Amino acid sequence: MSTVNPRRWWALLVLATAQFMVIMDTSIIGVALPEMQRDLGFSQGDLQWVFNAYVIAFGGLLLLGGRLSDLLGARRIFVSGWVVLIAGSVVAAAASTAWVEIVGRAVQGVGGALIAPASMTLLMMLFGHDSRELGKALALYGAAAPAGGTAGVFLGGVFTEWASWPWIFIIYIPIGVATLFATGLLPSVAGRRGSVDILGAVSVTAGLALTVFAVVRAPEVGWGASETVLELVGAAALLILFFLVQRSVKAPLMPLGVWRTPGLGISNLAMTLLGAAWIPMWYFLNLYLQQVLGYGAFASGAALLPMTGLLMVFMTLITARLLGRFGAKPLIVGGLLVLAAGLVWLSAVEPTGTFPVDVLPASLVAATGMSLAYIPAMMAAISNVPQEQAGLASGIVNTTYQVGSALGLAALTALATSQGAGELGDLPALTEGFSAAFLGAAGAAAAGAILTGLLMGGGKNAAAAPAAESAPSADRVDS
Repeated sequence: MSTVNPRRWWALLVLATAQFMVIMDTSIIGVALPEMQRDLGFSQGDLQWVFNAYVIAFGGLLLLGGRLSDLLGARRIFVSGWVVLIAGSVVAAAASTAWVEIVGRAVQGVGGALIAPASMTLLMMLFGHDSRELGKALALYGAAAPAGGTAGVFLGGVFTEWASWPWIFIIYIPIGVATLFATGLLPSVAGRRGSVDILGAVSVTAGLALTVFAVVRAPEVGWGASETVLELVGAAALLILFFLVQRSVKAPLMPLGVWRTPGLGISNLAMTLLGAAWIPMWYFLNLYLQQVLGYGAFASGAALLPMTGLLMVFMTLITARLLGRFGAKPLIVGGLLVLAAGLVWLSAVEPTGTFPVDVLPASLVAATGMSLAYIPAMMAAISNVPQEQAGLASGIVNTTYQVGSALGLAALTALATSQGAGELGDLPALTEGFSAAFLGAAGAAAAGAILTGLLMGGGKNAAAAPAAESAPSADRVDS
């Protein structure tokens, strides 16, 4: 019988801090983007690489991070991830050119890809002995994600407005060092023998990066240009190589048999399209607030707080209970449709618009849709897999969300640029480009709703039971 760790709740604080920081790393840069663009010389089209460099490295290497956690020990990989994240933060903060900034962000993504799966493994080791405690721990750990998103929006504005944009990366250094000192609270379990699928990790990450690179450059060089075609063919070849490697190696990053799990494929498709809709909305909304409405960094961050606050409250207090009552499918379909409606509303923004009329109500509608869809899609993706493959399924669904975010942002940046979003200073052209991006994101969300409605099993599917079991009641949370 395993011994219960008496310091497990303090250890959970360390893991929740890691979750908080990894998610904050994707949101804290948003309001700082225009300042970084001016200081580092990013073009309007290339600015997205500040975000995409992180999510490609993070999403492309999550499966490798999980495998290394199994083989080398979760605490060791957790510590290594923080060291890498701190190193990337130093590079990103010190960058004086665009390419150095992109490198720093990619290194941060590598650190996040090590931290995230190791954190989940450690949490299961600490609380797997008791389903009630596990449900409470998962709820608190999960709440750290929207909290990190909210804090990132606010702190990004504070640092950019009253200090300078490098501080959005400097903040990671003292917090990272403090977390490293606290890792003694975490359980230490030896890894197990096995091999690492390096070729699989390299091929999938390089394939995703090359795909995004080709889509980003296509509006400039032409979709039919030979270099665009060669880049897309090369990306396809790398991704095909990844799947061939998964079929042939003894210890693949992603055993292909897991895709026979009912509902796994459509759940991941829903997560891909959710990321392709949500992240571009957040990205272009930041640009609209600052480049069209003229908001400063702090005002822009504050303007997004109602949306992120709603996300946090809805996800932590409401969605899990709705999932237990109705099942995953209605919430995924409904949430994606509500998100699409909010995005269509946002597409009506005007060059002379105002925050209370053009942004606030539509952003709250979109945030409600995201809140309804995200957790059900996540639960539907992992609820039907065998227990020994739960970590793999979690890694896959996180990867598909990050991939969808990167590809969606690349495609919609190309669309926005072609419609005028590259014309800095021309408010009508900028607004028209941003409006096109919001409509494109709405199309991605609507496609996700339609495909989920057609392909996912009906009724209260198996995701409802685990969600209802793990969702803590109010007295259990407050106890």
